[in-house]
Amino acid sequence: MRALVTGASSGIGRDMARELDKLGYDLVLVARDEEKLNDVKNSLKGNAEVISMDLAVADNCKKLHDMAKDIDILINNAGFGAFGEFTNTDLDKELSLINTNITAVHILTKLYLQDMVKKNSGHILNVASIAGFMPGPLMCAYYSSKAYVVRLSEGIREELKKQKSNVKISVLCPGPVNTNFNNVADVRFKLPSFSSEFVAKYAIDKMLKNKFMIVPGIKIKLARIMSKISPNNITSKVVYMMQERKR
Repeated sequence: MRALVTGASSGIGRDMARELDKLGYDLVLVARDEEKLNDVKNSLKGNAEVISMDLAVADNCKKLHDMAKDIDILINNAGFGAFGEFTNTDLDKELSLINTNITAVHILTKLYLQDMVKKNSGHILNVASIAGFMPGPLMCAYYSSKAYVVRLSEGIREELKKQKSNVKISVLCPGPVNTNFNNVADVRFKLPSFSSEFVAKYAIDKMLKNKFMIVPGIKIKLARIMSKISPNNITSKVVYMMQERKR
């Protein structure tokens, strides 16, 4: 069995790779930082292939699919955030965010899903966020990107059910996690964060049990429920206040 993990050089991606390694999966580790990928590879007991690649470039996503075949589990984990008022955040950084968080997930999900449907087996885990269920003032691009991942995964799930396919799709929606995400987004969370090890183990366990919506932690589950029943204008005000505290 073979699993491909994007954003595998650190944080949740690294720790999900380690969990899959413990379960005997061969791994394809993908990220931009080759040195960190090799560090992850050296921490594993099983077989692992390292591919250093910037997935913000659409052609690289297609190239990756050509390079890494026979994938049984695809984990779309690569992504990052940007903090600040929409009028002040850097446009180039946001375009890279959109290309990484949305375009790369879309391309890789489509190409590998086509392969999996043909052989009628496989699993895709798309990493979104609790942010995907609500408006995101002060992190507009990030929240919007994760909403795309959630809706894409939900739509694909229904199509697979109608096709009576054995291929499964899951979406991971954590709250704050103690990873390098905070440094890249230039943000500091005031809420308690789960460790990436906990979230990774929880996600892999639920994915392999064919759980679709994976939300670690009771407080984050409650936040998802509240986002459903609260009017969006109220949710926006609450999110703004929470984000403002991060400055």
